[in-house]
Amino acid sequence: MPVDNELFIHDSDRAALNALKAIPGFTQLLKGFMKIWNEKQFKILNMSTYLKIDQDQMKKYHDMLMPICRRLGIAVPELYISLNPVPNAYTSGDTEPFIVMTSGLINAVPDELIASVLAHECGHIACHHVLYSTMGRLILNGAAAFLGLSPLITTPLQMAFYYWMRCSEFSADRAAAVCDGTGEKVVNMCMTLAGYDKNFPIEANKDAFLAQAKEYRDMVSGSAFNKTLEFIMFNSMNHPLNAVRAYECNEWCKTENFKRIAAYLDEEESGAEHKYIPTKAAAGWFLKKEVHLAENELRSWGFTNITVQRSAEIRSGAQVNAVTGVTAGGVTAIKKGEWLAVDIPWVLTVYQPLSADEVRAAHPGQACVPYSGIGYVGRDYRTVVDELRAMGFVNISVQEQADIKVKLLIKEYSIASITINGDDKFEKNSWFDLSSQIMIRYHVMAQN
Repeated sequence: MPVDNELFIHDSDRAALNALKAIPGFTQLLKGFMKIWNEKQFKILNMSTYLKIDQDQMKKYHDMLMPICRRLGIAVPELYISLNPVPNAYTSGDTEPFIVMTSGLINAVPDELIASVLAHECGHIACHHVLYSTMGRLILNGAAAFLGLSPLITTPLQMAFYYWMRCSEFSADRAAAVCDGTGEKVVNMCMTLAGYDKNFPIEANKDAFLAQAKEYRDMVSGSAFNKTLEFIMFNSMNHPLNAVRAYECNEWCKTENFKRIAAYLDEEESGAEHKYIPTKAAAGWFLKKEVHLAENELRSWGFTNITVQRSAEIRSGAQVNAVTGVTAGGVTAIKKGEWLAVDIPWVLTVYQPLSADEVRAAHPGQACVPYSGIGYVGRDYRTVVDELRAMGFVNISVQEQADIKVKLLIKEYSIASITINGDDKFEKNSWFDLSSQIMIRYHVMAQN
């Protein structure tokens, strides 16, 4: 099973896409674009103009795609080469995405890095970038006028599109690192795009390149003026700077999250049992769900040690057999995407009220009164005495309460008050010892 793309999507990618969708006019633009655009247009262009790569033509590049797509859990996209001296690759489409590489890319990049380029492009597919990036490229490259969408294009929308497209590259770089199992090739790919042609006779220094990237980050982050200059210079770019990309990916590859993802996918490919697996939802997602569905969901993720613990405690809104509490290894604050050992003990607390027999067994020598103290008032005392004696109560006293005049709504022999062990404010369904002292006062007509 591939890992969820949410595990490697960059935080700035997620935030930038949400910000883009929140820009006034984005929804109208998307609707207008979808009415006009048809991905078959790309199919016609690709098939008529570019060189299609498959098992019969330039097979080595096609074969590079297979393990990448399997590792990312996506369908194998169509792959083309276009005659263009500028090193580049891009992914477009929607339901049937495709990848185009330029001849300049193949000339400039060694074969071992072509696979990383393809993994990067497949990362866009795995992260569901393709529709928005396709729309962004067409609109930002001047196609808005041709498509009749110019009135919907605003400066904030353009800037938000550019910013998201730059941020999306960080996620695609992470996907490439996930496919390689290391960030080395992504860094080398960024070095090549920055200026290191494969035909250069002198080897480049990766550590020096990363040091250059860190120096740049420190320079920009350490000065508000420099940060402003960066924004002015690059706010209309759809790709982040090569050195920044290399630094971002290299730093992420040092994290425990990346190491877990790489180990998980290696175990998948080798058929080895997993040691750690990611949660696909936060613990709170299980609350109020039917317990057997929750248990089956955890097992489908791969967790093996699941205990269902009954609770008869009534909680607001809890349904019978619904989960009211979740812990993993004794911890409740489990987040989505958190890596946990496959045998970590999960405990699902489920609400299951006690049966009538269990309730009685929990109160030996006692009986449960079905009314509150107020609830007994107004009932015929003789009926109540019979009920209480039938329940097993033995110490019942009754006393007349003579009224000057029995009111219209008060019947003679109806209960005026009842106390159990001196308490007249007991709740409905309260339990009392059968030896409890019960005192009943009832109304009678006063004699003139």
